[in-house]
Amino acid sequence: MGKYVDRPRYGCALGGALSLLRAIPRAIPIIHSSTGCGYNVYNGINAGAAYFGGGYCGGAALPSSNIIEKNVVFGGEDRLAEQVEKTIEIMDGDIYVIVTGCMVEMIGDDIYSVAREFEENDKPVIPVSTPSFQGNSYTGYDMVFSALAKEYIEAEEEKKVCKVNVIGIVPGEDVFYKGNLKEIKRILELIGIDSNTFVGEGETLDNFKEAGNASLTIVLSDVYGVETAKVFEEIHKIPYLLTGLPIGYLQVEKFLYEVGEALNIDNEVIEKALEAEKETYFDYFERITDIYNDIDLQRYGIVVADANYAPSVSRFISDELGWLPQLAMITDFLTEDQKSRLESRFENYDSELKPLVKFDTDASAVKKYIRELWPADRNERYYDAMGPGFILGSVIERDFADEFNYPLLSIAFPVTNRVIFNRSYAGINGALTLTEDIFSLLVAGR
Repeated sequence: MGKYVDRPRYGCALGGALSLLRAIPRAIPIIHSSTGCGYNVYNGINAGAAYFGGGYCGGAALPSSNIIEKNVVFGGEDRLAEQVEKTIEIMDGDIYVIVTGCMVEMIGDDIYSVAREFEENDKPVIPVSTPSFQGNSYTGYDMVFSALAKEYIEAEEEKKVCKVNVIGIVPGEDVFYKGNLKEIKRILELIGIDSNTFVGEGETLDNFKEAGNASLTIVLSDVYGVETAKVFEEIHKIPYLLTGLPIGYLQVEKFLYEVGEALNIDNEVIEKALEAEKETYFDYFERITDIYNDIDLQRYGIVVADANYAPSVSRFISDELGWLPQLAMITDFLTEDQKSRLESRFENYDSELKPLVKFDTDASAVKKYIRELWPADRNERYYDAMGPGFILGSVIERDFADEFNYPLLSIAFPVTNRVIFNRSYAGINGALTLTEDIFSLLVAGR
């Protein structure tokens, strides 16, 4: 029996495609789909991504073929060709990407033949098939990124020894994507690595075009971006490394040694960089120790998030905050191989603790798993409750948090109760920010 999705934490493949294109300066999406499809997708992504915004060519300004019944019956390729022509005429961009909705894929429109009509255009027109029945937002991210790796990124025989491509953080779905990429770039620079994060601060389409001369692709995920990394390896002969998203000093330490080993960087270089970071990091942490002990800020931790955040945040709150990890619920649709890789991320905590790990797309299942760990109060004279607790999840967990009277910090899509600019939770500076946000909630009523 198939698993249903209660209050999904992602959009369709088209949504993921549009989110990535929204993050690339001067990339113009052209939607080939039915009327309203693009705007509905935008409404969901914009609010859920902590108010992502439409940008230069998004939101209500998205170019779309807006096919109607006539096009469904007789085909919509002519309508698409007309839309591409007008979009190039009106919208000043450096690349135009055709993305599709469900209807045109069901009737068999050939977007690739339409794109070939514009081969002589001085700006590339790249078609990508992105119907929702092929996957969710994360799938759409990989679809567009893979197409760019195949058709836009220039081939380079000679590789730069200490240049890497960084992928696996999905714009929009990761509401902290830009701040996270900035911190990852900073960390890699500490050991002399030039990192191309594609959609980070100040990066442009040139970062895509020049990605073929990297020596390594770092995938900050066990799931997202893996298919794109395989394309980089096959087309551009660039090997890849799956590292997960490092949060906190201990995870950054492991991350840098993994990258250093892949690029043959001397351990002394890494040790020297870490020494300075460690001193700064724990100097800030020292400030919280008095209040932590005085009013007992230790909590039972519940993490409900995607495949990137759930493993990293769970390990961080246990190994660096000294909390008791109870449940880590990963909310993505995953294969058995992906689940196996993710389960390994919950092994060998320094605290020697381990949360209950569950894979479930059903938002209401959180309460069920908590009851597996801590049975409900049945008017027993002596009742041991799971408290005090703390939830790191999304706004979907709000009802659960209210029922159990646990504080909730929204860290994973959808995040509609916060506005996020350049905030980061990744790396060392990001972990300090995450710690500030967590403990600020706990002392807010004092």
